[in-house]
Amino acid sequence: MDKTLIDDRLSTLFGNRRPTRWVTRARPKIDRIACPWLIRRFLDPHAVILYAPTEEVFEVARREQAEPFDIPGAHFSHRGELCSFDALIEDFGLDGDAGLSAMRPIVRGADTDRHDLAPEAGGLHALSLGLALSFQDDLDLLDHGLVMYDALYAWASQARGERHAWTPEPTGRG
Repeated sequence: MDKTLIDDRLSTLFGNRRPTRWVTRARPKIDRIACPWLIRRFLDPHAVILYAPTEEVFEVARREQAEPFDIPGAHFSHRGELCSFDALIEDFGLDGDAGLSAMRPIVRGADTDRHDLAPEAGGLHALSLGLALSFQDDLDLLDHGLVMYDALYAWASQARGERHAWTPEPTGRG
């Protein structure tokens, strides 16, 4: 990860304004949780994430001096078959991180309904929908979603090859 490249790109977007501010559509599920996770864990740990009604995202971006993401017309949005998470990784030079590289097809598959891209994509999709149903406040949803992505990154970085195949011995009961 090239910290200078990240700082240069953040300076181009935000100048000296820190923490950075980012805005997207309300009621986040996959990309709109994955992107803030990436922003806070790799770009700016104090970044402010804003959620707005779809029709107000660009107005909020102007008013709050925030960078819009995961909405058509934003720089950080879907690009062909890639999702917004991919766009951030590519534009900030994070594609050399093995954990993020493993996460990309999972997030993209879950976000674009292409569960064939990674075996874990369907599980991420299910967990994301369940989180969205469990939390009505978008910032509460984000806080809980960040933990989920921390766990996914830990698995992708450190435990991807680990298997769980424990089978208990029969006890003779039953």
